[in-house]
Amino acid sequence: MPHHVKKLPIVLLLAVFGGCATYQIGNAALYPPEVQTVYVPMFESVSFRRDLGERLTEAVMKEIEKKTPYKVVSDPNADSVLSGRITQESKRVLIGARTGDPRELQTQITVQVSWTDNRGKMLRPCPEIPLPTALTDALGTGNLVPEAGQSLAVAQQDAINQLAQQIVGLMEKPW
Repeated sequence: MPHHVKKLPIVLLLAVFGGCATYQIGNAALYPPEVQTVYVPMFESVSFRRDLGERLTEAVMKEIEKKTPYKVVSDPNADSVLSGRITQESKRVLIGARTGDPRELQTQITVQVSWTDNRGKMLRPCPEIPLPTALTDALGTGNLVPEAGQSLAVAQQDAINQLAQQIVGLMEKPW
C-alpha cells in the first residue's frame, strides 16, 4: 500500500475535527449565551376577543422550550424577560360570494414584543424599521373558509402559531 494512502484517513480526521474547533454545534450557537432562563409574563391584549393573550403566551413559551436552549421560568427575576402586547386583531373578507356572504376570511393579529435582560437592557438587535428601540412588531395571519366548516378559533390559532415562531426567531443572535 502506498505511503500517502496510509496517511489519508489521519489527514481526513484532522481536517474534520480540527476544522470544527472554533464552531459551536447545535441551536445554542444561535442564541445569546449569557441567558439561561426566560420569564414570559401574560401578553396584554387590546382585543375584545377572549383569551388571545393567554393563547399567545402559551404558544410562545412552548416555542421557546422547543426551539431554544433557554428554560422558561415563572420567576420575574430570571436572566431575561420576554413581554408582549397584542395591539391589533382584525378579520377581513378575502373572497365574497355573489350573495354578499364571505367565502374566505383572514384574521390578523399584530403584537409588540420586547426582550430584556434582568437589568432592563435590550437583548435583541434594534429593528431596522422606525419603532422605539425596545419594541418590535410581529404579525400573524390565519385564513378560514366558513363553507368548509372552518372556524375563527382555528384561524386565530394559525396566526398565534405564526406569531410564536416569529417572536422566538427574534431571540436569535444577529448574523
